[in-house]
Amino acid sequence: MTMDEKAVESLKEISAFLNSEARADLKDATIQQVLGITGSAAGRELLLKLPEILKKLVILLQDNAITIAKAAALALINLTADEGGSSALLVISESFKYEGKFSSDLIHVCLKYVMDRNINLADPCCMILSNMTRPSVFVDRILALFDKTGYSWDSIIAAFCKKGDTNCATSHYLGPVFSNLSQSPKVRRHLTDRTRGLIRRLLPFTEYAESELRRGGIVGTLRNCCFDLANHDWFLGPEIDILPHLLLPLAGPEEFDDEDTNKLPIDLQYLPETKQRESDTDIRLMLLESLTQLCASKKGREYLREKNAYVILRELHKWEKDKVVLLACENLVDILIRTEEEIGVDNLKEIEVPEEYKDKFHKMDEEFISS
Repeated sequence: MTMDEKAVESLKEISAFLNSEARADLKDATIQQVLGITGSAAGRELLLKLPEILKKLVILLQDNAITIAKAAALALINLTADEGGSSALLVISESFKYEGKFSSDLIHVCLKYVMDRNINLADPCCMILSNMTRPSVFVDRILALFDKTGYSWDSIIAAFCKKGDTNCATSHYLGPVFSNLSQSPKVRRHLTDRTRGLIRRLLPFTEYAESELRRGGIVGTLRNCCFDLANHDWFLGPEIDILPHLLLPLAGPEEFDDEDTNKLPIDLQYLPETKQRESDTDIRLMLLESLTQLCASKKGREYLREKNAYVILRELHKWEKDKVVLLACENLVDILIRTEEEIGVDNLKEIEVPEEYKDKFHKMDEEFISS
């Protein structure tokens, strides 16, 4: 018998103590042992050979003893950090049956704790959902499970936006969950449904100083929604007015003359000397990508020029040190400073670039970034 086979047999023997009705002290000792095993890649691979133990971890996530439930949550965070672990737990969720009062549908269990804002388990459950939704190949399957939970997108967004207190979880990791799920056109349709305006509730979080996770997740969500050209007029119009929320994090404390200042959106006029730019490189890049998407149409480009977005981007370019962000900023500025006659098309997405030019431009970008 190989070492792996011996380890599997050993885990099968102790798995009896992972039953919800097992004695509390034995259950606690066993779950701690399993948690330790999930700390290594080899241990996680081993557990994937035992789907029954994975299922029991989901059951124990619902245990009345908080120490046991939290240990199960931490083990599931470790397991779902790998795509293989997420895949195995997704299969279990899709084929779940109630075990008495317990569910083996991890998506439903996690969402329940998140919606309850459980102080001990909501945040770990948000992390599990963030891990599981990261691989884009799982998004549609997870959305199907979301639909079965009965929770509406209105209620999920409301839970995310509601201010917490010391007895509530922060649920910051829901931001990355939204960003991951908004890769799906279905989710984007929910968020941009004009009768609900859910996207409007997310806009203030582009400047949410308390959590980079929440901030980045929402900027990623907005970036994904900006890929849909049909929403651009609505986004830039007075009902949503997305532009100040995308530009303000990129603005610093620079002063402009009255002419330039008066052209800016009101929220970007006369900023204080203490104003700081977004500190996270990835978030700055996503903000620039969002603005670039809004420049796909002639109307969008003209609106950004009218609102003097150029002066904010000009100062950002002087300040920026990251080569990838600098390149994104330069590409956006290049669009805005060109005349529409030079651009020659309404919709930039309709321009077909020959493959040999794509390769050439890609090589030039790589050379710039690595220089």
